[in-house]
Amino acid sequence: MWIEENNKLHRQFSFRNFSEAFAFMTRVAIEAERINHHPLWSNVYNKVDIWLSTHDAGDIVTEKDHTLAHAIDELL
Repeated sequence: MWIEENNKLHRQFSFRNFSEAFAFMTRVAIEAERINHHPLWSNVYNKVDIWLSTHDAGDIVTEKDHTLAHAIDELL
């Protein structure tokens, strides 16, 4: 579930291992590039944290972030 905090949407994803986490990040990267809206994220082993905000709008959550969050959820 995405949580809005500190002017960002955040969600942590857990996978069975690093390879699955990295594969997920690759799918997210392709989608982010397609819609030209890129996340702030981190990966440690099987965990991927993603934060979304729109820099051009002053680092707040906009419809672009909700659109990307929905697209990311569809990749699971």
